[in-house]
Amino acid sequence: MSVWDDLVGQEPVVEQLSSAAGSGKMSHAWLFTGPPGSGRSTAARAFAAALQCAETPRGCGHCASCHQVLQGTHADVEVIRPSGLSYGVKETRELVLRASSSPSGGRWQIVLFEDADRATEAAANALLKAIEEPPPRTVWLMCTPSPEDMLMTIRSRCRLVTLRTPPVAAVANVLVQRDGIAPDLAEQAARAAQGHIGRARRLATDPEARKRRGEVLAVPRRLTSVGPAVSAAEALVKAAEAEAKTTSEGLNESETAALRQALGESAKGRMPRGTAGALKELEDRQKSRATRVKRDALDLALLDLASYYRDVLTLQLGASTDLVNIDLAPELRTAAAAGPPEATLRRLDAIMECRERLEANVNPLLAVEAMALALRIPR
Repeated sequence: MSVWDDLVGQEPVVEQLSSAAGSGKMSHAWLFTGPPGSGRSTAARAFAAALQCAETPRGCGHCASCHQVLQGTHADVEVIRPSGLSYGVKETRELVLRASSSPSGGRWQIVLFEDADRATEAAANALLKAIEEPPPRTVWLMCTPSPEDMLMTIRSRCRLVTLRTPPVAAVANVLVQRDGIAPDLAEQAARAAQGHIGRARRLATDPEARKRRGEVLAVPRRLTSVGPAVSAAEALVKAAEAEAKTTSEGLNESETAALRQALGESAKGRMPRGTAGALKELEDRQKSRATRVKRDALDLALLDLASYYRDVLTLQLGASTDLVNIDLAPELRTAAAAGPPEATLRRLDAIMECRERLEANVNPLLAVEAMALALRIPR
């Protein structure tokens, strides 16, 4: 057992990080990049555990320090997960102040900043100052999909760690060995998730998740005319909203209950004076998170839809690449024979354009309706 056990298909990264942890020569800022599901945060957390390990510089995985870091309870490792669409300058300045303190018991004061690309421009500038002149025992571990997602002045001061999409076989093996998933289902989920380990595990263990994905992949069959295309778009958006609502409500209830208890809620449910502001601030954060979760759920559905047309294009071009949706092979062959590759490329462009519009805060239903019409009749 070691701290690197959960990092799948990333042998070069494991060697790079374990060597750095054992060398004694540390960079004070690291940038972990890679596609969604590649394990950016997992790699950063494992590296933090290796840096704090009390037994060996490369991370033993069984000492108290390693266990605390991996469980998220180590006093000298702070994990930041932006809950909303962005991370503001106020929160960043508070974070920089906390990061400047000396480690209380560990070897380093470590800040693991997930989704660091969500930092606003002002927040990134505040972060830059901390990275330019870090305290001697502070290490910043930042995670983004691409180096270009961070300011050039920040990434030029960071040591880059690049993760790849894990192979399907490696992801399937993890599902079989660690989660007890049947080999056939594990391989199917790994293919569908396209290397996203967390998504593969959810597809393998949650029948509802598989059902929702199946409904997304049925969209091309429904695009027979304008009316059905608009209806398909509405169904896609509502499905994303329902999934986001399920995710958000569970988090909201536990957070609100914990805060009310911490603020001194009485047995009759009454709150002390002066606590309304704290509750309102939590409510605002929850609303922001709900918007992000909804957008993420819809984006995931669009990526599943793109995998359908990617498979069609693969067949049209006669490429040797394996199909993602191999269970739909007969339907995909029929779709591939129905038109030229150029039409499929236009459909893929329409999906990517929809994703860009959603990122720019265009009304989700309007953006998806426009995409559905473009999928029906390519320009």
